[in-house]
Amino acid sequence: MRELSALEEKLGYHFHNIDLLQRAMYHSSYANEHRASGVSSNERLEFLGDAVLGLVSADFLFRRHADLPEGELTRIRAALVCEESLHRVALELNLGHYLMLGKGEEAGGGRERPSILADAVESVLAAVYLDGGMDSASALIHRVLLDRDVEHQAVVARRDSKTVLQEIVQRTPNQKLTYELVDASGPDHAKEFTMEVLLNGAPIGRGTGHSKKEAEQSAAHAALAAMGE
Repeated sequence: MRELSALEEKLGYHFHNIDLLQRAMYHSSYANEHRASGVSSNERLEFLGDAVLGLVSADFLFRRHADLPEGELTRIRAALVCEESLHRVALELNLGHYLMLGKGEEAGGGRERPSILADAVESVLAAVYLDGGMDSASALIHRVLLDRDVEHQAVVARRDSKTVLQEIVQRTPNQKLTYELVDASGPDHAKEFTMEVLLNGAPIGRGTGHSKKEAEQSAAHAALAAMGE
């Protein structure tokens, strides 16, 4: 097991029960390989962390934007706490270094996989919540995400990338966009889909998501980025 004191320093939070943080680093692949030792995966923590993050971010936006309707707040929050945002947080915290992965997931590049890293962030948030309460979890979420210059990025990201891409492609006659499922992996409750967007049959972008619709948006966003849009 890796020493977690450096991670505590990055988090700006020191645990009363360090086992909670250790548990947040146990990916399901590692837990499955060490089931006989009583190791539990971080999936339950991920579930709780997602809820904590949702509440704190909703409270933040509700107070910050008194004039916005529910639909707008929902779209901004979805972009603000999306996999891409959480992946960036994970990279800054160097979470990949501390993750405990099974041999197959390790060999397959799981330590750099955005979805695994984003899920680990949610697990860490839950660990802080359980150890220090909502105030500690909220302070961490504000420090690593909400109080940084990310909301503008979220507002831009909430655009419907599929619609924007379609509008650009339609500027040239006889162009056709299609989306194809490339891969679907993971358990039923945490499925991850990979979609590819093709222009006239040629791939121009690929993205992942926890639903096909989310993966299509991610693929369209990747295509727009490659086009410089």
